[in-house]
Amino acid sequence: MGRLGMITIGQAPRSDVAPIVEKYLEDRAELVQAGVLDGLSKAYIEEHLYPVEGDYVLTSRLTNGESVVMARHKIQPILQSKINELEAQGIKQILLLCTGVFPGLHTGTSYLIEPDHIIPPAIKAMVGSRRLGVLVPLEEQKESLRSKYEPHGFDPVFAVASPYKNDEIDFRKAAQELKDQADLLLLDCMGYTEEARRLLAEATGLPAVLSNAIMAKLVSEMI
Repeated sequence: MGRLGMITIGQAPRSDVAPIVEKYLEDRAELVQAGVLDGLSKAYIEEHLYPVEGDYVLTSRLTNGESVVMARHKIQPILQSKINELEAQGIKQILLLCTGVFPGLHTGTSYLIEPDHIIPPAIKAMVGSRRLGVLVPLEEQKESLRSKYEPHGFDPVFAVASPYKNDEIDFRKAAQELKDQADLLLLDCMGYTEEARRLLAEATGLPAVLSNAIMAKLVSEMI
């Protein structure tokens, strides 16, 4: 059996998302998980990794279910070290479990699978000239993530609902904001679950694409 490395920008294991990936791997590969925040307390994260105004902001999940926010430039060196560790273990395929943009990540011989390189063009092929609605976890991401879509000809409409607070009211509010402004929806965070996708689709009557599921399906073809 082969191995697939999976790095979350939160803490591993990701009991919420790993089952989605494993479903499509169909026992063809062992999932080896690592987390950028492994071994770090919430107090440490908030003191040392917290964003300030102007930072590219990210959010993820701790193993106790709590969520945290981080500045990209503060966690990127740790992320690179996690990639190096998995590569040193002989893992040839490494999936980054984050849809954010991380310029400059690299490997030696392993293949790093970065969702931000794959999802926008794949969604463009699906959407064509229709309107795209994007659900993101944080208000700050409505602008910072826009540049990920513009090179593909998108002018997406954004709404906010955190996958980690799991507040149905927030999801329904976001659904109402997107309903009449989009033809297809993308849940742009690896933390969203099938339950969130179903809720958004039912509340809007629109097709909704789950980022982690589309990545799991594609990666499964590489194993």
